[in-house]
Amino acid sequence: MRRLRRTGTGADVNALPDEATSPPDEATSPPDGAKSPADPASVEPGGAQAAAPGGLAVRRRRRLRRLLIAAPFVIVLVWATVSYSAWMLQPTSMQWQARSAEWVRNEVPFGNWMVDQGEAISYRLNPPKTGGPQLKALPTVGQIIPTQASSSSSSPKARAAVWPSPIKPVFPHPLPGEGVWKPTGPAKNGGPPVLVTTFRPELDYPQLVAYVAWFDHTRTEIGYYPGRYEPPNAAVRGPMMVPEDQRWRLLATFNGGFTYVDGANGSADNGRTNEPLKDGNATLIGYRDGGIAIVNWSGGPDVGSDVAWARQSLAPIVWNGKLNPQLNDDPNSPQWGYTLGGLSRVWRTGVGIDSRGNLIYVAADDQTVITLAKILQRAGAVRAMEFDINPEWHTLITYTHGTHGLVPTLVGANPMQSPDRYLVPDDRDFFAVYLPQPGPVTVPFK
Repeated sequence: MRRLRRTGTGADVNALPDEATSPPDEATSPPDGAKSPADPASVEPGGAQAAAPGGLAVRRRRRLRRLLIAAPFVIVLVWATVSYSAWMLQPTSMQWQARSAEWVRNEVPFGNWMVDQGEAISYRLNPPKTGGPQLKALPTVGQIIPTQASSSSSSPKARAAVWPSPIKPVFPHPLPGEGVWKPTGPAKNGGPPVLVTTFRPELDYPQLVAYVAWFDHTRTEIGYYPGRYEPPNAAVRGPMMVPEDQRWRLLATFNGGFTYVDGANGSADNGRTNEPLKDGNATLIGYRDGGIAIVNWSGGPDVGSDVAWARQSLAPIVWNGKLNPQLNDDPNSPQWGYTLGGLSRVWRTGVGIDSRGNLIYVAADDQTVITLAKILQRAGAVRAMEFDINPEWHTLITYTHGTHGLVPTLVGANPMQSPDRYLVPDDRDFFAVYLPQPGPVTVPFK
């Protein structure tokens, strides 16, 4: 006689033969692949804890902790996205790489330092190489302008009285035209208002070329113009380019100096202060009577009534014909262009005044502030100051007036800028060199 089966799974419980072989009831069987709740392997780790009254609270605390950790990163990401988009959507003449770097400098905390360090590392990894093959020819600059035999400039004596002396070559075997001045643009009163030349400035770097321009202060009139964003607080922002109705007398344009934030470099136009001038800064000044000078500013935040325009940029680098003894390549010295850490040679620009009061502009690649000062000194400057640096900003453009209008020529290769720079609104301030007009010098904004 069979014993009755007890429900359970104990070892002493025997199943009836017909029950052991029959399929389980569908209503109580787990689905295929699932394990019975009674199967110990079916219990997930922590399941009991999760099912416990405190398990839900633990999970909530963990989720809150993750949110608190992620929130600052999300906020920074959202801010950066909005700020960068707004910055990049503003009108600009810069390429996106330079514009992005400007955003980091101006909007990101410690951004100026970060860009400085990045640029310094980049230039350390790609320093200019000494030696190498000699150049066979210099870049072509200027043009030969025919002059009539009766012109006063055709006489060697008259030319010697007007033109600056040729720049003495550094190399014992100069290339054709090295350091020889060439005119560009129309003549004025029998002489050239603008002269340009090139020369190799260093024996150890035979492939480096310095580009030099000379502006006769008696045959030119210079205006200083704010750009779209520099100086930051312009009294009159103006056209941000050469005004349309002044282009008929345009001779040349060139870049301005360091930004205001990089050295409290003040400026003024037509007697109105853009940014307050800082005592001790080298200051390029255009006077209403047509004179040009570089002074070590000590006149307070505003210019006098005799000043047509003024632009500061750090301290003087040449004074009374001698290099400033404080010039150095200290990487921690913001005085001479800390934007590159002072560790490597980069494109640098500068302006000087010769003994006759004429303006000299220089642009050269792979220069320190010391070598830039030596170039200006060799070109005839008795006082000089550094202007903007880095490969984005150096810009010297001369103009001729052809039958089809104004023809710009970029002097000194710069793939980051167009010859039409300054004929369209530009982000940075700049100078325009004009044929003079009668009367006191003013900066025409229309």
